[in-house]
Amino acid sequence: MATKAPWKNSSHKSLLICHIGALLAVGMWGGSFVSTKVLINNGLGPVEIYIYRFLLAYTLVLIGSHSKLWSNSWRDEFLFLVCGLCGSSIYFIAENNAVNYTRVSDVSMITTLSPLLTTLLIGALYKTERPGKWTYVGSTIAFLGVGFIIFKDGLNNSAPSANGPDALSATIGDLLALGAAFSWAIYSLVLRKLNALYSAQFITRKTFFYGLITAIPFWIISKEPVSSPETLLRPEVLVNLLFLGLLCSMMAYLLWAWVMGKLGAITTNNYLYVQPIFTMIIAAILFGKDDPITFIGCFGCFLIIGGLWLGDYMTRRDALRK
Repeated sequence: MATKAPWKNSSHKSLLICHIGALLAVGMWGGSFVSTKVLINNGLGPVEIYIYRFLLAYTLVLIGSHSKLWSNSWRDEFLFLVCGLCGSSIYFIAENNAVNYTRVSDVSMITTLSPLLTTLLIGALYKTERPGKWTYVGSTIAFLGVGFIIFKDGLNNSAPSANGPDALSATIGDLLALGAAFSWAIYSLVLRKLNALYSAQFITRKTFFYGLITAIPFWIISKEPVSSPETLLRPEVLVNLLFLGLLCSMMAYLLWAWVMGKLGAITTNNYLYVQPIFTMIIAAILFGKDDPITFIGCFGCFLIIGGLWLGDYMTRRDALRK
């Protein structure tokens, strides 16, 4: 027993560090929705915010990881392109636009569907990992929760509400957030293949690079103006850009890629369920009546998190009984 204890304690300690790392990443991402909203309120565009944020993060990651520029094959290089597109440019541009249309707490809530979508995609592609009946039960409950959030304001867009966006804008924003969740699920699926071959630093750097490259067409199409230096150097703008670039992008992505390599795609993505709790609390504190904690919003949150938890818990319980 004495010879096994140190190994066992070391293993448990290593797993605990992984779980703490995932929680830290999700906490930073939870706050990123609020920072993005603050920047939009200061006149920055959704695509512009993305480019500044990831250009800063990419530059810093490149300084720390530049010995190897290319992946092992053209196939892997294409997979990194998909990572940059789905896990960076499409995801964050859709998310930033969603924040521009609707409440940050709603966007954060809906993007928590990414773990569920990841599980369903993995099950569809790998026969040995197909989800059981309880996953589908939990999925149905979670989608009902998304429905409560998306249509909580109804479909009447005659006028904006006093404390938030009009109904049509809110619905558009919620649908953009749902599209971002699908994009992140594809990213998680591709990342699963690359984690076995490359380091977290290399994966993060390549994802940021292709994310920036693929964001350029979005910026051209959007015709967003470039903010003036005076705007960018405004303390409120500068602090939030640094938070998004240094912590939410560079640090969180490095943590996420590393944790996913240790815990796997499904277990790691389960931590995204906690994200809306961080966002809801921060948004309610900073925006008050513009982003309140409502009964229907909480009920939708309860259905999403409860449904996903139920599916995961019952699936694991059934597996232990076999």
